[in-house]
Formats: sequence, C-alpha cells, structure tokens
Amino acid sequence: QVHLIESGGRLVQAGDSLLLTCEISGRSVSGLAMGWFRQGPGKDRMFVATIDRDQHTTRHADSVKGRFTISRDYSKNTVSLQMNHLKPEDTATYYCSADTIVWGSRLVEDYRFWGQGTRVTVSS
Repeated sequence: QVHLIESGGRLVQAGDSLLLTCEISGRSVSGLAMGWFRQGPGKDRMFVATIDRDQHTTRHADSVKGRFTISRDYSKNTVSLQMNHLKPEDTATYYCSADTIVWGSRLVEDYRFWGQGTRVTVSS
C-alpha cells in the first residue's frame, strides 16, 4: 500500500511562489508514476502535472506550463511541485497521486493512490 502526504499549501499573494511536497511511504518513488491534480470549490479534479515512472519525462497542463514544475527526489522519496508566478485562479486543493503505471497520466482514474490534499489560496 502506498501512502501519500502533501504539505506546503497556504495563503499567498498573486505573483508569489510556493513549493508543494508529497511524501511517499510504502514504495520507492522510483517505482511510481506520480501526478499532481487540483480541485477548486465546486469543480472537478483537474490535471496539473505528471512525471513518468522510469524516466524523467514530465508533462504539465497548459494552464501552468512555464510556471509550475514537477520533480522527484529519490533520496527523500518525495515528489514536489514548484509553483511560480501564482495567480488567483490557481486557488484550489492540490492532490498528489501515484500508481505503478509506466507513463504518467493526465487522468484521475489512472491513479490508485491519493493524498488528502493541501490547500493553496492565492489572493489578488
């Protein structure tokens, strides 16, 4: 069983940066494809970024491309999401996801393991 715990969410101002971290237990991060998703109030959970299991290939949603970066730390067994130039529309609860699939997916249904989420609020 894989357990994920997100941290780093807080209230920030537009233009600020924030680093979200997902701590992984139960399996090495090297054996997992990882993703970040976000969900605003009354909205569906949406893809933000993903990183493949065996390679370093990453993919980001168009809405965050150039501002957010997903990365993996093998020594700490974590996955991070560096968020720069934050906008009010980035306000959401951010979820870390994982699965043993090879290629990182943009689809919620492709991930079996999820964290509880961390709240990010960006004020204008």
